[in-house]
Amino acid sequence: MNYQDLIQNMMPHTFHIPVLGLGYSIDTPIKVAKYGISSVASIVDDELIERMRVHYARQCGEDDTPITKSEPDYRARRITAYLDLMHAIVIDEFEQLKSQPLGRNNDIDRYFGLLPAHSELKMRYETVLAMPDGHDKDVEATALRAQMIAGDIDVNIMSKVDKMNTDADGNLLEEIFTDALAALRGFAQSKLSSSIILSAGMNPRLYSYLESFADFFPDAEGNFRKKVILKVSDYRSALIQAKFLAKKGIWVSEFRIESGLNCGGHAFATEGNLLGPVLEEFKNRRVEMFTEMLALYEAALESKGIAPVHAPRTRISVQGGIGTAEENAFLLKHYGIEATGWGSPFLLVPEVTNVDQPTLHNMANAGRDDYFVSDSSPLGVLFNNFKNSSAEKQRLERIAKGRPGSPCNKRYLVSNTEFTQEPICTASRQYQQLKIKQLMALDPQPADLQEQIGAVTEKLCLCDGLSTAALIKNNLMEPRENSAVAICPGPNLAWFSGIYSLDEMVGHIYGKVDLLAKNLRPNMFINELNLYVDYLKKDIERHTAALNDKKAKYFSKFRANLQEGINYYKKLIPEITNQTVAYRQEMMAQLEAIEGRLAGC
Repeated sequence: MNYQDLIQNMMPHTFHIPVLGLGYSIDTPIKVAKYGISSVASIVDDELIERMRVHYARQCGEDDTPITKSEPDYRARRITAYLDLMHAIVIDEFEQLKSQPLGRNNDIDRYFGLLPAHSELKMRYETVLAMPDGHDKDVEATALRAQMIAGDIDVNIMSKVDKMNTDADGNLLEEIFTDALAALRGFAQSKLSSSIILSAGMNPRLYSYLESFADFFPDAEGNFRKKVILKVSDYRSALIQAKFLAKKGIWVSEFRIESGLNCGGHAFATEGNLLGPVLEEFKNRRVEMFTEMLALYEAALESKGIAPVHAPRTRISVQGGIGTAEENAFLLKHYGIEATGWGSPFLLVPEVTNVDQPTLHNMANAGRDDYFVSDSSPLGVLFNNFKNSSAEKQRLERIAKGRPGSPCNKRYLVSNTEFTQEPICTASRQYQQLKIKQLMALDPQPADLQEQIGAVTEKLCLCDGLSTAALIKNNLMEPRENSAVAICPGPNLAWFSGIYSLDEMVGHIYGKVDLLAKNLRPNMFINELNLYVDYLKKDIERHTAALNDKKAKYFSKFRANLQEGINYYKKLIPEITNQTVAYRQEMMAQLEAIEGRLAGC
């Protein structure tokens, strides 16, 4: 085993905090990495990133000279500068933590206290504490500190958010200056040794650009300075993407499997591919996938004159809707995965994420009906929304005033050219007014005119809305800036009713405490299955009047996949032995009820 693999196996925690919107986890690594917890920051919004960099630079006494839009390659440079600053802050705070005396109820004790009970590092720490003072204890304490590892500062790019850009004179810039490629360059040129998570599907232009940076290739010892993680929702798409990259000599170091619907942010319903069967396929075909990837990868390295020292590792993790320590433990053991992702619950942990006080209060007291899957995203992808967000309230107020839509300032999601030569955003006031005018001019007017108008005005500005809370919480709002907050928690958050500390949430993950003790929550697989049946039912209703053969085949396959998933869960339930017999019986009854609902679709 090489050094990098050894370090990976020694990672203190078996969970990570996934990316949370544009701003909710933008500085989460600074808050948790010193405790050995890995987390993910979005590098989509370079304007927010630059403001956060200046903010932290001033706190640390570092250079806070702004990187302006007039400077060449400003987007990549902003991202690099912020990531380097985060790296410096984490390293400094981690070294300070390591140097603290043991057993004094300080940060180094908190580091070990957060670890799971089965952690060898935690057990060794407890052994050292029990030793009498003296030379031997000092030697063991020094060795213990040498084994401590900070959490990773990982970053996320939504692959398809990749608009072309122009210079100050309006001339189209080269492809390397698109949003996604510039963000990748910003990460690649940083001092970080961590991972980039590529999500929301394959972007060949972006994936090919990875070849431009030596850090993504193995060094003389076979280690990667920077790694690639793919966020995926099914085996087939994962393999296609991994093979595309392997042919270019780029290794996928982790497949981060995410539930299609039972997750935060954008949701991808796929074709009814449920999380359990997807995990089972990865489990059964893991060696097959690895072998196929490796053959293509080694051939690609050989063509580049790179001699691989050894076969690299590929981790598999899962996220989306995990809610209890029992579920967490079952996933790790039954499917043989290396880690789990806990995202939305950390929105209720103020010391970890950037949620403004009113939104935090509303979510802590929200019910299940307050979380819903919407068509709010300008990307045309399902989006997990929160009814009580200030951005949603503002959207409705604007409609009531006859001024639907939002000002379009950042333009990250511009894509529509229906009315304009240059792409505009479907959440913008410009687009919505033009589209409504077009619909109103139809003669004769369609019977579903108001539904069509409602579909237009449902779009929400996410570029500003998903960043605003970070500005509010860090006192960075400027006069006349829109303070409306959009937030995208997964439906699983409905079962958490409170505001928690980092210690409480980590304790919940590892089974030290139970934050859901008062809530009778169905199993995560049952929750996801209900979401899929609800989605299918609504989709069928939308297309009843104009059902074509293509859509009919899609519905048929969707139903078949859900039924296959139900059959799979019926066989799986007896294997969930870390739950009570009554729990398994209730799960089976719920499964049969859902099967009845599916039959009626």
